[in-house]
Amino acid sequence: MCGIVGFLGKKEAAPILVEGLSKLEYRGYDSAGVAIINNNEIEIKKCKGRLKNLENKLEKEPVKGSIGIGHTRWATHGEPSDVNSHPHSNGKGTISVVHNGIIENYLKLREWLISKGYEFLSETDTEVIPNLVDYYYKGDLVDAVIKATGKMEGSYAIGVISTNEPDKLVAVRKDSPLIVGVGEGEYFIASDIPAVLNHTRNIYLLEDKEFVVMTKDGVELLTEDKEVVKKEIYHVTWNADAAEKGGCEDFTIKEIHEQPKALKDTMTSRIVLGEEIKLDKITLTKEQLEEVDRVYIVACGTAYHAGVVGKYVIEKLAKIPVEVDIASEFRYRDPLINEKSLLIVVSQSGETADTLAVLRDSKKKGARVLAMTNVVGSSVSREADDVLYTWAGPEIAVASTKAYITQLVAMYTFALHIATLKNTLKKEELEAIKAEMIELPGKVERILENKEEIQKFASKHYMEKDMFFLGRGLDYAVAMEASLKLKELTYIHSDAYAGGELKHGPIALIEKGTVVITSLTQRKLRDKMISNVKEVVTRGAKVMAIAYEGDTEVEKTMDSVIYIPETLDILAPVLAIIPLQLLAYYTAVQKGCDVDKPRNLAKSVTVE
Repeated sequence: MCGIVGFLGKKEAAPILVEGLSKLEYRGYDSAGVAIINNNEIEIKKCKGRLKNLENKLEKEPVKGSIGIGHTRWATHGEPSDVNSHPHSNGKGTISVVHNGIIENYLKLREWLISKGYEFLSETDTEVIPNLVDYYYKGDLVDAVIKATGKMEGSYAIGVISTNEPDKLVAVRKDSPLIVGVGEGEYFIASDIPAVLNHTRNIYLLEDKEFVVMTKDGVELLTEDKEVVKKEIYHVTWNADAAEKGGCEDFTIKEIHEQPKALKDTMTSRIVLGEEIKLDKITLTKEQLEEVDRVYIVACGTAYHAGVVGKYVIEKLAKIPVEVDIASEFRYRDPLINEKSLLIVVSQSGETADTLAVLRDSKKKGARVLAMTNVVGSSVSREADDVLYTWAGPEIAVASTKAYITQLVAMYTFALHIATLKNTLKKEELEAIKAEMIELPGKVERILENKEEIQKFASKHYMEKDMFFLGRGLDYAVAMEASLKLKELTYIHSDAYAGGELKHGPIALIEKGTVVITSLTQRKLRDKMISNVKEVVTRGAKVMAIAYEGDTEVEKTMDSVIYIPETLDILAPVLAIIPLQLLAYYTAVQKGCDVDKPRNLAKSVTVE
């Protein structure tokens, strides 16, 4: 979850490090710091709280130097504090380290280092790293880092500088994201591409256990055996301002309004009327598919909700049994995975720790793995057998919006692809779904242009303590994601229930004035859902419904109705979630919440 930056060049490092860290704020953090080599000494400035606190400190106490490392920390070991924040150094102050991840055997290493005479100041797992590097340092920083990481268990992306070799920066990754930026006479490391985009578009995407050695003469990539790694430069094609707010109040509303484009981009060249579906990174053949006896969809949070829709769609269109599960639960329940299993892992960042662990465990058992991710070169994209990218573009706000609907479209696209391979869908049915998918971006645009009713509802109910979401079939999947968005952005307690489960307990929570929100997009279940709504209305609930345009009869039952364009019921989740994203957003704004960086949350959960 932490953010790492590093710089080596001719310019002053401090402003470049702070700028890079500002591009990583979306990852979530509780402290920030930098370490810069100046006159053969490492100067460290770090503090608890927002990045602005660090900027203020650097204004009062400037640090000179053209090589340094920076960090935004999300506390895992030790409470948020100045002492526990990164960078961390050895006792002599000759080696400084920034680290993203968790060193699982840090207590054992700490005790061993203490027995060797080392002292520790913080409660963090990271502090063992500079001391371990110091223990192994015999005149070569690269050798020392390689030996130190050989003793470490867990996940890490690390940047290291030392006064012993003041013109060198060493970095390495294992199970935590790290990229290398190559500029003109200047070099960077970072947890994510936006941190370096103002300086370079030329990137190295690192594999696990690849070591980076930066000097004024250039960048060298090495294996742990110090063999040189030859790697192609990845040239970033999206604009730097794609990671900026673009005139919007915040990233969240900007990304909500980017959804029509994200949908279109994700379907471009893949969904074309009269042509076969093209999935360039998927090599699954008809013969291989015939060997599959079960599909597992595994993900976390919002991606899990996309998986719930995926289960419904794949079973309906391709007639293959599908299980959908939360990654953190799936990996510990000894699932029945074998060589006949197809595992679909869904992760916006491609670095979600639990999802990655499931991927790796399942591959060991012989399963074929398909990754759906938004990040080219991410860990899941490199380790999966097949990849289906969701072209949402950079998603900076912590609460996912455009990544979610592109994950939905990816699920539909893959379901149609395997339905075609299995011949379970008539050609006219396939073309009808494709035709309607192509219309989705324009229909989302229409919803975004008519948001007054949603704003009105938010202004009336932003002080509520509880809200409930109801749905049946795919509307229940929408309810789950809508409830999560409300929780994330507004801190209002909310729950999602299947309409048919009301009488089995949840209806006990309904009292006069309780806010209930429901979707009515599944035509076969519409009347049953209205019947469920009447049960809560009778008990005093205030109900808002999402319904298709023209279905004015629902106004007789509901307090307010948000209308969305008509579509095929199977595609309705893409449209139905949009007003509910807006509801969460406008409610959060009314409450004065930090919509881009909700409390206690991080964008990419890269530790368990």
